[in-house]
Amino acid sequence: MKLEQPDWPHLLPARIVVNVATLGPLGQRLPAPGTWGSVAGLAYFTVFFMNLGWVGTLLLGVAGIYVAIAFTGEAESRLGRRDPAEVILDEFVAMPLCYLGWTALPPSWPHWFVFLAGLGLFRFFDIIKPLGIRRLQKWPAGWGVVADDVAAALAACLTLHLAAWAWSLR
Repeated sequence: MKLEQPDWPHLLPARIVVNVATLGPLGQRLPAPGTWGSVAGLAYFTVFFMNLGWVGTLLLGVAGIYVAIAFTGEAESRLGRRDPAEVILDEFVAMPLCYLGWTALPPSWPHWFVFLAGLGLFRFFDIIKPLGIRRLQKWPAGWGVVADDVAAALAACLTLHLAAWAWSLR
């Protein structure tokens, strides 16, 4: 199976492609752009995903991932660099996946704790890239830009749920 980059972003002006892929000034002007993209992704989760169940989160998440693949791949082409640091749409759309099933976590854990733990775990897995996550970056164009972040988010989600399971054993 060959992973094809969506063609429709070619029709858009470079300014729009780059601004969407970098979330404007978050990726272009702030230090540690990946962390800012992740924080924005946490806000995205709380506004659009927090009250959705598994199915709604997955459907909206897949739609966001598709858009991110299209824009990040095109931004790579326009900027002439592979996975540029300022391109943070991938972190933004992956963050909600950290919280799949978050309502099943212990009710004694305050929401702010779960959200910060998910953010911290996501950044850990996104930066360190263990468990084969690094290999996903080798996929072509936007697929490689986004796939490692999706895997990092799912690893963070799994870690949160494993911690909840361990918590229940105490």
